[in-house]
Amino acid sequence: MAESKAKEKPNKEPFAGAYFIGLIITLALLVGVVAVGAGLPPAISGFLVALLLGVTVNPKYALGFLSAGVFSALLGFAGHEPQVAWGGVGLILSSLIVWRFIKS
Repeated sequence: MAESKAKEKPNKEPFAGAYFIGLIITLALLVGVVAVGAGLPPAISGFLVALLLGVTVNPKYALGFLSAGVFSALLGFAGHEPQVAWGGVGLILSSLIVWRFIKS
């Protein structure tokens, strides 16, 4: 029993603090994308924000994001909400890109 406690799990981080640095980079990119999107017209900002954030999705979840994109595009165009509608189109395109070109 003492031997099992003595063996520690190997650290999965490539270096100390790698996950923390990854978090900081992700949050900085998110703030940057939102700041750029806030200065553009609604349709363009919705499309760009959804497209850029959509390509960061894990490929195994791409089908779920594709269905969310179709749902938001349908509701956005039906309700005359350009940011939601074009955001859905951007999410559809990014999901298709991830699904087709990114290997899991």
